[in-house]
Amino acid sequence: MTPTSAATPVIPPVLAEVVRSGFVEGRHRGSLVLLGTDGEVELALGDVTAPVFPRSTNKPMQAAAVLRAGLGLSGERLALAAASHSGETFHRDLVQKMLAEHGLTAAELQCPPDLPLDPVEAETYLAAGAVRDRVTMNCSGKHAAMLAVCDVNGWPKESYLDPAHPLQRLVHEVIEEAAGEPVAAVGTDGCGAPLMAISLTGLARAYRHFVLAAPGTAERRVADAMRAHPEYVAGTRRPDTWLMRELPGTLSKMGAEAVQAVALPDGRALAFKIDDGSTRVLGPVLARALRLAGVTSPVLDRLAEAPLLGGGARVGEIRATL
Repeated sequence: MTPTSAATPVIPPVLAEVVRSGFVEGRHRGSLVLLGTDGEVELALGDVTAPVFPRSTNKPMQAAAVLRAGLGLSGERLALAAASHSGETFHRDLVQKMLAEHGLTAAELQCPPDLPLDPVEAETYLAAGAVRDRVTMNCSGKHAAMLAVCDVNGWPKESYLDPAHPLQRLVHEVIEEAAGEPVAAVGTDGCGAPLMAISLTGLARAYRHFVLAAPGTAERRVADAMRAHPEYVAGTRRPDTWLMRELPGTLSKMGAEAVQAVALPDGRALAFKIDDGSTRVLGPVLARALRLAGVTSPVLDRLAEAPLLGGGARVGEIRATL
């Protein structure tokens, strides 16, 4: 007699393979969903209804909550509030300005001290004798905005990362509204902020909701700021910046553990997660997914470029298999 058990888990398909010297030396599995202009699922690979931690792809929703709570951000400041910034000088300077505008200091930030996310910037930063700092951490713009809205509302600043804090309850509400589904779990992100789990389908719906929202709404204001100032969302050498700059109207955001979400201005949207968390495959998979969605642009070739080196020379590549 076969014992009863829970439903058999879906084994995610291989979305990318690592090819060195003509030999496949590794494979990356994951799940991916594509939505059409009508919001319906056009392609689903793996389990796209199971909850995942979206990591930093939740940041547009967190920024929208800050606006709903009454913080008057716009332009580069609003883009930085939704950012996983590279830690470049212009990022760090604007975080400091955002804090100073509300009488706040970097010591009040509760994100951990870190080096610039961008490796080129990190080398320059360390060569100048700088050390890990809270402002340099890639989430510092979000944390500065969260502290500022606490100042505006008279909310406690020392507990702004508590899931029960008024701001975090509002974030929870915004995520559920945008995703069209309940938050499945609440954890703690790498920066210390509450992290709300939703499905990949819900994540794609949320990004679609942001680009199609009515002008003037918090969601549309966030989407517009991110698309107008993508270098503040990511950095000068980052794929999200390239995509939003070269495909006008596109909203794009990556997250840790290899999560990616994108919405096109006509409502097409996608979200995926690589199971092993390897961000090295984000570009090739993203480029292929956008092509499957009908996008044609030279930027896709740039995104797909992921060479493997041997002795300093190219000997292979990471390539999408979907």
